[in-house]
Amino acid sequence: MRTVGGRTDNVVVVGAGLSGLSAALHLAGRGRRVTVVERGSHPGGRVGRADLSGYRIDTGPTVLTMPDILDETFAAVGESTADRLELIRVDPAYRASFADGSSLHVHSDAATMAAEIERFAGRAEADGYLRLRSWLARLYQLEFDGFIASNFDSPLSLLTPQLAKLAAIGGFRRWEPMVRRFITDERLLRVFTFQALYAGVPPNRALAAYAVIAYMDTVSGVYFPRGGMRALPDAMAAAAADAGVEFRYDATVTELERTGSRVTAVRTDTGERFPADAVVLTTELPDTYRMLGRTPRRPLRLRPAPSAVVAHIGCRATDPAADAAHHTILFGGEWDRTFEQIIDEGRTMSDPSLLVTRPTAGDPTLAPDGRDLLYVLAPAPNTAVSDKDWDADRDAYTAQMLDTVTTRLPHLGADAEVLHVVTPQDWARQGMLAGTPFALAHTFGQTGPFRPGNRVRGIDNAILAGSSTVPGVGIPTAIVSGRLAADRISSNSMMGART
Repeated sequence: MRTVGGRTDNVVVVGAGLSGLSAALHLAGRGRRVTVVERGSHPGGRVGRADLSGYRIDTGPTVLTMPDILDETFAAVGESTADRLELIRVDPAYRASFADGSSLHVHSDAATMAAEIERFAGRAEADGYLRLRSWLARLYQLEFDGFIASNFDSPLSLLTPQLAKLAAIGGFRRWEPMVRRFITDERLLRVFTFQALYAGVPPNRALAAYAVIAYMDTVSGVYFPRGGMRALPDAMAAAAADAGVEFRYDATVTELERTGSRVTAVRTDTGERFPADAVVLTTELPDTYRMLGRTPRRPLRLRPAPSAVVAHIGCRATDPAADAAHHTILFGGEWDRTFEQIIDEGRTMSDPSLLVTRPTAGDPTLAPDGRDLLYVLAPAPNTAVSDKDWDADRDAYTAQMLDTVTTRLPHLGADAEVLHVVTPQDWARQGMLAGTPFALAHTFGQTGPFRPGNRVRGIDNAILAGSSTVPGVGIPTAIVSGRLAADRISSNSMMGART
């Protein structure tokens, strides 16, 4: 693995998102002096927040998986997740609701889920699920250490015995056809392939290797931090600060000073200058390349993932007797058309499929007394494939989303008030490529060593982290990305710190 040569005593991390916080924790634990510079007024990055009318809103991701990755991150500075964060296991992980009126609770426990599937679709499908679960676990075991959690210097780095084993179990076939080998019920198929939306590729075209995302939530389980998703970056930042990491908020990086091929200092719009032996850049790729003055040559253009519209709704608290899950997936009847319309045609869904999250199920204090908070996500085309004027259509589209929720889930949405809406144009205004919070699609040409790397040719001591570089999109992978960046810096220590 290629690492930063020379001194790496002082490291500046640009961005206090999950990848930047992860990098800071690992580097601090290895004896580096770390400064984190963040343009916002608090940590989190894509794990955004808004406090409105007594509601504490998470504007970013709502699904947290793989807490063992958090354990490793806090352990870097001698702490544990439990020292800093109360995680609530969400069970069921999801409630899947289908257009034909049927529904299924998705559990991570094998026996409980098999029994639920037997009730829903019969014993043969339950047996198929158990085989699918074993395959997903094997997929994860082969992928995590060898691919997801490893740095690559070139595509030749892939040529390991694990690659052959991954190919042998179907990792380089297509996701949906592989799942069909185990289950045939079309509704169940959606439960174990909808995660392809996170990867930005239709499940019938996505590599089966990405079914590892289905492992993360349907097998490993889903969690929710007490205090909302913002509690995660807050906890990471607090642990980093106690380990000696310095934070500068409300400071936008305007310049990277360079001497030859090395970055020597980071300058901000506040007039501050931070000397650096190495830098970790978690900024959006266009900003990163602009600051570095380098744009890597690629044979193919970068392909952004689809985007989303997210509406935050306050409503009357749900009757405790109602079947109101923490996460509900509302599948439309024309699931395959959803991918075609969003990805290929640049159109909004004609038959919407939505993710409805009720964070007040895990922490009622996130809303005023007697109220619930809903997070409704509608997949949408990004701004590279669609010229839709979201500013003009925001209110009408939000009303359609809310109507779909209240029609399909009549126990939710009474006395509704729209609190906050984020559209692809809003994501674009935040600097996100093509107006998508899901960064780059996980096509074959943007996977593993073919994804934009965390090193930039011609710059010796700048390392990238975040969703647009390796290993990819999602909370667990963003946290791993920070550790991979730290490994590039700390494995060639002049201080004798642990590597």
